[in-house]
Amino acid sequence: MRYIVSIVAVLLVLAVAAPAADVTGKWKAEMKGRDGNVWESVFDFKVDGSKLTGTVTGARGGAVEITDGAIEGDNLSFTVVRKFREREFRQQYKGVVKGDEIHFNVSFGEREFPVVAKRQ
Repeated sequence: MRYIVSIVAVLLVLAVAAPAADVTGKWKAEMKGRDGNVWESVFDFKVDGSKLTGTVTGARGGAVEITDGAIEGDNLSFTVVRKFREREFRQQYKGVVKGDEIHFNVSFGEREFPVVAKRQ
């Protein structure tokens, strides 16, 4: 009986300590704006343990650094701060890795919208 309890305990620890999904590399997302135009974002991720870093490149400019990036299992989150005319705009991304896609929920001020990025 003690043997079975030990095996169950080890399996529970392994299940809880699931390794982070490997999202290292480039991912591309296309989203439709309010004006009907399609906007493209390219994510270039780097993973070091549970820390997520990298850049996001959008249609309106160069690459912006990812801040506060974290990944645990298939869940990841990060913030991007963009500057426009002396103002800062924060976009917060929360996503779930599903194979070669990341399904994000992006918060931007009071707005929130879904985005799907595909591995490149």
